[in-house]
Amino acid sequence: MNTTSDFLGHPKGLFVCFTTEMWERFSYYGMRALLIFYLTDHWDFTRDNAYVLYGAYTSLVYMMPVIGGMLADRFLGSRKSVTYGAILLVLGHGLMAYEESEQLFYLALALIISGVGFLKPNISTMVGALYPEGDKRRDSGFTIFYMGINIGAASASLLCGYLGKEFGWAYGFGAAGIGMVFGLIVFLWGQKFLDGHAEPPSDDYKKEYLGISYEYWCYISGLLMVAICWVLIQYQNVVGGSLAALGSIAIIFWIYYSLRKCDPIERDRLLSVGVLVLFSLVFWALFEQAGSSLNILTDRGVNTSIGGWEVPAPMFQSLNAIFIFTLAPFFAYLWIALSKRNIEPSIPVKFAFGLFFVGLGFLLLVAGMSGDSSSNLTSEGVEVALKTSVLWIFVIYLVHTIGELCLSPVGLSSVTKLAPQRIVGIMMGMWFLASAAGNFVAGLVAKATSTEEYRALVEKFDEYKDSENPAEVALYENMPYTTIEKTGFIDAYTTVGWGAIGFAALLLLLSPLLVKMMHGTK
Repeated sequence: MNTTSDFLGHPKGLFVCFTTEMWERFSYYGMRALLIFYLTDHWDFTRDNAYVLYGAYTSLVYMMPVIGGMLADRFLGSRKSVTYGAILLVLGHGLMAYEESEQLFYLALALIISGVGFLKPNISTMVGALYPEGDKRRDSGFTIFYMGINIGAASASLLCGYLGKEFGWAYGFGAAGIGMVFGLIVFLWGQKFLDGHAEPPSDDYKKEYLGISYEYWCYISGLLMVAICWVLIQYQNVVGGSLAALGSIAIIFWIYYSLRKCDPIERDRLLSVGVLVLFSLVFWALFEQAGSSLNILTDRGVNTSIGGWEVPAPMFQSLNAIFIFTLAPFFAYLWIALSKRNIEPSIPVKFAFGLFFVGLGFLLLVAGMSGDSSSNLTSEGVEVALKTSVLWIFVIYLVHTIGELCLSPVGLSSVTKLAPQRIVGIMMGMWFLASAAGNFVAGLVAKATSTEEYRALVEKFDEYKDSENPAEVALYENMPYTTIEKTGFIDAYTTVGWGAIGFAALLLLLSPLLVKMMHGTK
């Protein structure tokens, strides 16, 4: 008897995957909402160093699934990989709740990075495997699955963000960890509903080398991954250098394979999708300001009072997931409706829309910030700036989400459609590598919001740290939001906003050529 066909018209295994991924995303986004503040407020990182470490962490989160996916495809299968990844995540989030050791903090990040590497790519694969080829329920099943992702992301930012800022870091990180424990328990309980679709692809995992099975060599590789990430997260320049080297190799391979190993139609399609992948890097570098510089701006320079309650800044991280949840059905309908009228935008034009909206979001925020003139209040001779209305935070998240819905779903789909099937896995790896590079560059973009003038001001206030004057100590502990700090955000966001629109315009100019190179692929 098939045990997976009688729950709301979908395999029961779908809801096991839905719940597991919901809790995994709950744990990840709950921690992510707090991380930049944990670095600056608890570990006393300078803002610049916090931005770069945050960028290195998120880039590694996108790099490791390439390795986790390869090990699953070759030896472990999805079920074993997801279980192992969930265990690493539980350990990592558990360590995040311990606040006394900086090295244990780095180890916690390394465990989370590696856990995501094993879990994230393989649970999506598992959902696809639940449906036979040609099953019309597949798209609906993935829609349900992605609802779980956004429910987890939205609820985590609200709950963990509130607990972490209002009651203490251990409460916020602890809630994220408890969520991952729930996810692991659900997955272990529900494995029987997967009906064998997530098992190892062959018996190779049973073979031995040096008396140890390949399965356990995979687990050892996971621990080695943890050790490497533990080091890399402390030496962010190495992460940047590694991404540059891997990116160069990927570009050389892409061009060489296109020109030497493909027929004319394959060559054109592969070159076109590679160009789109490169443009996606720009999008992610700007979109991922949400967890770093935009998070800091919300905390420092935005009046977050709603109905008389000062809403903790990390809670606004939920807006992206909430907007996706509400707007995704509209966009799905919109593309279908436009397609029926033969006016659906091409893949490159949708990418250009994504870049345009991410730039527009920053420019609208800058307009809102520029409209708030500075006050005449001074503190130690420093002009204090008026805070920006919280309305503009809602605006930038809304506009950025529209951009994401134009680009992100289309991106993965275009890779599978345009890349030759014999290297589609490599091109998917290139897509994730571009996302990783974009996240690392995001840290550098965030760093640009801190000007030399602002750094000098921070050093001035740092001198009050050990003062015997209580008023000076209070200034150190509650440094005012100054026009110098505000100008740094305005200048950086203006530059990247217009830069993104410039890239959008360039892609629009290239789109007729790219569409021609796609040879009818839509």
